[in-house]
Amino acid sequence: MSDRKSLQTGTLYLIPCPIVEGKIESIPPQTIDILHTLKYFIAEKAKTARHYIKATNPPYALQDLEMVEITKHTTEAEKQGYLKALEAGNDVGLLSEAGCPGVADPGAYIVRLAHEKNIKVVPLTGPSSILLALMASGMNGQSFCFHGYLPVKKLQLTGSLKKLETLSKTHQQTQLFIEAPYRNMQLMESALECLGPNTRFGVAANLNDEAELIKVQPIKKWDKNNLPALHKIPAVFMIMA
Repeated sequence: MSDRKSLQTGTLYLIPCPIVEGKIESIPPQTIDILHTLKYFIAEKAKTARHYIKATNPPYALQDLEMVEITKHTTEAEKQGYLKALEAGNDVGLLSEAGCPGVADPGAYIVRLAHEKNIKVVPLTGPSSILLALMASGMNGQSFCFHGYLPVKKLQLTGSLKKLETLSKTHQQTQLFIEAPYRNMQLMESALECLGPNTRFGVAANLNDEAELIKVQPIKKWDKNNLPALHKIPAVFMIMA
């Protein structure tokens, strides 16, 4: 019965987007070829998704697409409804704001629902800021953990940073995390204040862009009076004790 159902349903394609808006060359041709076969999309933000699709020169008019948004405010009923196109036999593309859908992205819930309904899920190749940062860090790529966003308030933020430092030292594991771009500088200042002098701290910002910055060094070597200008710039941060 389940095999017969899977033949009747569409496929959910997980389609990466450029990390830098408009940098279509960072997306493999095979991914774009599949993108161009789809007419149904679930996107974190419809406007951004349409700009991306338009930049790939699709063989159809954008107004012919059916697109719905999934955010942290999307209701359970709405999420369930988003799978109707798949259940009717149509292939659907899942798009994040940037990078890979389902990674630090609300679209992960759609993927989970697809598995529950025995719908085929196909991840496609494209850039991931988390993996690019790890690759360029020189930190442990065999054991690592991504934590998403850390607490905003300074006391809790300091506690979280020190906890990650302890985890890294105990397990010899790279700890990765992100921040809202307008709070990047506060995060860096807190890290340099509370982490041990020999703990390596790294930042990878503007990945895939001409202004890309990747810097990794022990806390004691960071110049607190001459930090990189990261205000409102997408960045990934890393700790290795």
